[in-house]
Amino acid sequence: MKTPFAHPHARHAAAASAPPPDILTPADRYQEFFEAVQREAVFADSKTFVDCAPLDAPEAILARYRAQRDAPGFDLRRFVFTHFGSPEPARANYVPVPGQTMAQHIDSLWPWLIREPQRHPVRGSLLQLPHCYIVPGGRFVELYYWDSYFTMLGLAESGQAEMLHCMTDNFAHLVDAYGHVPNGTRTYYLSRSQPPVFALMVQLCEARGGPQAVQYLPQLQREHEFWMDGAPALEPGQARRRVVRLPDGALLNRYWDDRCTPREESWREDVATAARSGRSHPEVWRHLRAAAESGWDFSTRWLHDRGLGLPSICTTDLLPVDLNAFLHELEATIARLARAAGDAATAHAFERQAHDRARAIDRYFWSSAGGHYADWNWRTQRRRELLSAATLVPLFCGLASRRQAHAVDHTVRQRLLAPGGIATTEHESGEQWDRPNGWAPLQWMAVEGLARYGLHHTADDIRARWMHTVQTVFDREHRMVEKYALREGPHVPSGGGGGEYPLQDGFGWTNGVVRRWI
Repeated sequence: MKTPFAHPHARHAAAASAPPPDILTPADRYQEFFEAVQREAVFADSKTFVDCAPLDAPEAILARYRAQRDAPGFDLRRFVFTHFGSPEPARANYVPVPGQTMAQHIDSLWPWLIREPQRHPVRGSLLQLPHCYIVPGGRFVELYYWDSYFTMLGLAESGQAEMLHCMTDNFAHLVDAYGHVPNGTRTYYLSRSQPPVFALMVQLCEARGGPQAVQYLPQLQREHEFWMDGAPALEPGQARRRVVRLPDGALLNRYWDDRCTPREESWREDVATAARSGRSHPEVWRHLRAAAESGWDFSTRWLHDRGLGLPSICTTDLLPVDLNAFLHELEATIARLARAAGDAATAHAFERQAHDRARAIDRYFWSSAGGHYADWNWRTQRRRELLSAATLVPLFCGLASRRQAHAVDHTVRQRLLAPGGIATTEHESGEQWDRPNGWAPLQWMAVEGLARYGLHHTADDIRARWMHTVQTVFDREHRMVEKYALREGPHVPSGGGGGEYPLQDGFGWTNGVVRRWI
């Protein structure tokens, strides 16, 4: 039975950490044994095995596998269950309380989504953290990067400021330990990050009585270095990791992953996608991993050809408007905090970078004809035609002019407004980051972005539609879910579908946004 929610253990100031522990991923550790387990589908979900806790030293397990695998009657499934403990889904034993309001339900869920680092299973793929934290729910039983900002909005509203501060310190620790915030706190996520929202976290933390944001200035600067690695040496038309220098000299960013192998948590799916592609398999895997860094995994947004589907993925060819808006927010935050700290040189340097990025965002992502922002293909030097909810992120980050904001408002109402909120894209593809699905973080940024420019009619309409969607599903099923189908019909609103795994309950960012809006 879960213990009642209590204040986490006392925090300590974020500081440089000891060298990172052994960060071999499960594929690194178990080699051909890992591939055999995934290929033979010992677990229905590819993520399950990489989250299992070994019951003995990994080296010893691998040696036993090699010694036994060719023996008559060897049973791979039995071997795995003898040597590993399976992960338990978040809130596995939670029983909804009849008659609770949605706010009461969310507040009662937080204790079931807490994880304590001192209780991490040994020798597994979980990364160690200094403080307890909130996980999203379902199959996601580790700390995730951009999910957590939206979860933290709800923690603040639920009066859990101490947990909010611990979460922020955990992210600062990750930057200190690994040089960036990984996608999630698993070894197999270390080769990529997620949308850089740490600057938003430290501002929220300070606003709710936590440490002053300036205390996190070193980590903010180090995160910026991660995203801009290699920039000074780039010539026009060149790219390195997450940075692209455009023909006019402007620097903008893309999503990337430092590995070009199948994602370990989706190994079978990625192997199958590459096999259907007719392309270099490492190239396809890099694009898939980069889309996972975006958090939008997967969407027609990242495809070269919607008709060909996921095998045509081309993520690293694209400069995403929302990523660059978040990086502008990071640069502007560093400039402001550096000036407050009396570091005029750093403040001036980041003010210049923020100014240059804002101009580039306007030049490359804004479509006057379409009245919206869209991603830029840096290889073809053309703006993408696809409209997505990412068009609202420049408003959320304060980058649009009033004229642009009003144009986006009109476009969104005409093309993305759905019965249950803001649609993710205009296309139905079977991928989860497309119609008909709507996601809590996109609703939050849409509403806050439009309200920032005084466009309250649309902002209030989106918020009301989304809250009605979530409330309807809650009243019928007494649960909060990861995503929602924003379409009309006899049995909707309903939980969303599509993608690589079943709909997940919990759910961190839905709880956070809804709790803030109740």
